[in-house]
Amino acid sequence: MSNLDRRPAAQELGGLEQTAARPALDLLPGREVLLGESTRVRRLLPTIGRRLVGAWGFVDHYGPDDVTSSAGMQVAPHPHTGLQTVSWLLEGEVHHRDSLGSDVRFGPGQLALMTAGHGIAHSEQSPASHPRFLHGAQLWVVLPDASRDVPPAFEHHGTLPGFTSDGMSATVLMGSFGGATSPGTAYTPLVGVDLDLTSGADVELALEPDFEYGLLASSGSATVEEAPLDRGAMLYLGTGRRTLRVRTDEPTRLLLLGGEPFEERIVMWWNFVGRSGEEITEFATNWNADGGRFAPVVGYDGDRLEAPPLPPLPLVPRGRER
Repeated sequence: MSNLDRRPAAQELGGLEQTAARPALDLLPGREVLLGESTRVRRLLPTIGRRLVGAWGFVDHYGPDDVTSSAGMQVAPHPHTGLQTVSWLLEGEVHHRDSLGSDVRFGPGQLALMTAGHGIAHSEQSPASHPRFLHGAQLWVVLPDASRDVPPAFEHHGTLPGFTSDGMSATVLMGSFGGATSPGTAYTPLVGVDLDLTSGADVELALEPDFEYGLLASSGSATVEEAPLDRGAMLYLGTGRRTLRVRTDEPTRLLLLGGEPFEERIVMWWNFVGRSGEEITEFATNWNADGGRFAPVVGYDGDRLEAPPLPPLPLVPRGRER
């Protein structure tokens, strides 16, 4: 999914000086952003006070939206560099096309994982005949320097591993959790887990103390340790946790994201991740001029998105927080 902001601010990410060296319970309420002409999303990362959780650098939560009488998600071809997109649906269906020739429809419980690396372009659309509701999350993972220029790739995993215990069903999107390991390719130590909890669940999650974590409420609500977490919000949990207690009074879906704190400093602007303002300028100029880094999206009928004007100030990589 694209960042469709026509005046995107540069996000300077990375470095360890602002990583919480202890457990935290910081609420990230998110902000509403219009995606395309019809889809509104809640942007949890980057946000005021927090830009990264491990290598997770972008989190949008959308829906559930009734798209019966609309076209649903319609995102024209756009580029990416230096990151992976992780698409996760709770309801609905999305048609993915990209410049590699991938042509895939995916739905709830399936992992659509795109590695941009050197550069890729893709489109995302609700099919003409689509389910009533659209609900999910779009996530970006920042690639480390050693892997940020890998050849682009797309993976579609129709089934994912997981487990059920104490009123909770866990599905592992990325990394390993509770003895289950995702088939998705990862380039940094991280984890992404969908947690489906019944009403009245009271669970203790085993965490990696060297990871930092965030917990998003996709639906329902929960009490996380002593902190309330309502639908559409995220809690930043810091580091140093070996366990996390979660309780619910209603059916609830949570998305647990974590990983080793990302030490490298990067620049993220629009849909690009680079290491300097000069790189970002090159990516944007190349895309708008059809300069060869990005091939056309195969099978898409329509115009692509142009990169917005670059900001007047230099793009300089800094730390993890605003």
